[in-house]
Amino acid sequence: MADDNSFPEPPFDGQDRINPPGLTREMDPRPDHGEASYKGSGRLLDKKTIITGGDSGIGRAVALAFAREGADVLISYLNEHEDAEETKRLVEEAGRKAVLMPGDISDAAHCRAIVQRAAEEFGRIDVLVNNAAHQLTFDEVDEFSDEEWDYTFRTNIYAMFWLSKAAVPHMPQGGSIINTTSVQADSPSPNLLAYATTKGAIQNFTGGLAQMLAEKGIRVNCVAPGPIWTPLIPATMPMEKVKDFGKQVPMQRPGQPAECAPVYVMLASDEASYVSGATVAVTGGKPIL
Repeated sequence: MADDNSFPEPPFDGQDRINPPGLTREMDPRPDHGEASYKGSGRLLDKKTIITGGDSGIGRAVALAFAREGADVLISYLNEHEDAEETKRLVEEAGRKAVLMPGDISDAAHCRAIVQRAAEEFGRIDVLVNNAAHQLTFDEVDEFSDEEWDYTFRTNIYAMFWLSKAAVPHMPQGGSIINTTSVQADSPSPNLLAYATTKGAIQNFTGGLAQMLAEKGIRVNCVAPGPIWTPLIPATMPMEKVKDFGKQVPMQRPGQPAECAPVYVMLASDEASYVSGATVAVTGGKPIL
């Protein structure tokens, strides 16, 4: 991870539009996932984990950090095989097991298949990171098709329910579910109406599930990133917004995926044994309520 004075700052004049969901190699500048900087210390030794959207962006940074902390990782992703193979390489380079599971989590059967595969490969599930998300931008409410609204909800919030429901029977006491919400849950952008609405739902889902699973000894928390430089940004946002992406927060730059990963490590670790029902902001200084 770069030092405090060398993180990329807007404007990002070199970035061209890329096709959703986007590939890391098409980004300029390239995101920092902690490849050269993250140092593990055994905080997740022998944890068995699932990360959705684990191929790139925040998911890749979390997979890398988990592996360097001693965890095995199932990487769920849509169809970005090139990025997923690179994440797998990073996990295996850290000496841990990596399992790739492509497919669409908007389908309930696929969500159940992810959990079943992890249970077969690992024997149990200690940590579930519900990170994958879909977004598209629209300027007018009538531009949202019924199909787009439905797909956003099925991917961003229905899948969290399906995955969590399937995973809980395989989770021992001390297990952890970590959901990725967003600053959009607190400060919704109108052109991200569907996405922002799902992120608000994720916060309530997290709070309710944390209470429901407390007696089982399973903790549930969420992380609320602000503007983070991932393939989803140039793949789904207008290029005029991509150019100045991150300038709207007090730090006046986007965060890097590597700057999110330590929060997920903390919430996954036994050190967070009394942290449940929480939302942790990673927003570059923008407060959330």
